[in-house]
Amino acid sequence: MGGTVKRALAGKIALVTGATRGAGRGIAVQLGAAGATVYVTGRSTRAARSPMDRPETIEDTADLVSEAGGRGIAVQVDHLDQAQVRALADRLAHDDGRLDILVNDVWGGDPLARWGVAFWEHPLEDGLRLLRTAVETHVIASWHLLPLLIARPGGLVVEVTDGTADADYRGSMFYDLAKASVIRFAQAQAAEVRPHGGTAVAITPGFLRSEAMLDHFGVTEATWRAATTKDPHFIASETPTYVGRAVAALAADPRLARWSGKSLSSWQLAREYGFTDADGTRPDWGAYFDAVVVGGAEPADPSELSTVPPQGGRPVQP
Repeated sequence: MGGTVKRALAGKIALVTGATRGAGRGIAVQLGAAGATVYVTGRSTRAARSPMDRPETIEDTADLVSEAGGRGIAVQVDHLDQAQVRALADRLAHDDGRLDILVNDVWGGDPLARWGVAFWEHPLEDGLRLLRTAVETHVIASWHLLPLLIARPGGLVVEVTDGTADADYRGSMFYDLAKASVIRFAQAQAAEVRPHGGTAVAITPGFLRSEAMLDHFGVTEATWRAATTKDPHFIASETPTYVGRAVAALAADPRLARWSGKSLSSWQLAREYGFTDADGTRPDWGAYFDAVVVGGAEPADPSELSTVPPQGGRPVQP
């Protein structure tokens, strides 16, 4: 399938934390495209920006969910504030009486992360704050929301991370610890919800063409290939739609439980379920990384790297 199966999630109630932008927004919109009601949470609203000082808002994401065919509901939540998360859980219980899909995507660590800096030279308070925003927020959300999710069989928890379980060191100790912890948290939740008929997984996108990354390179989605002059590996990037379609495909899979506890990727699930990115290509960051970043091959033209082969098999690699 090129995109999300229409109405496959009709009647389902989903919550995507950290849905203001990036992967969270892409996931929320694709769950909506499959017919789900999607609560989208974050700190940035049209009335006030978060400390990340980005223009995207949760109201914008909710509108995109509704435009895609679902029902988007924006709720401003600081996921480090337990009272706000408890109020969110109470609202879901009162208004819908159920939660079928929980996606933990809160990050908030961009101003705190450091690369190329030794661990002991990284400001300690920044590092500890990163762990709070990127890990503690996930724990708080699941603690308050899992009782609602396991009330009936079939619930899905998705932990969004960066890299798979066997990923190499990510270049920053606090960042690496945060992303690895989220993967382990998915495994732990899988063990906890399995007796109740639930499933939990971790999922990573590849090199993500998020709003912030496009701004970083000074390009738009229409002109993104120009950024390869600054970073040739951007040629293998993917839009947030790709990981969004991965999560929507997972949630619609009647054999979902086979994935429980696994560390998954957008490109792996694209091969499994047959969906593509928004432009009809099927990027495979894992294969690209092995061939180019590790193997030393030259970056390939996008048409050679990520176009879906005629028979729907593995993309041609350099």
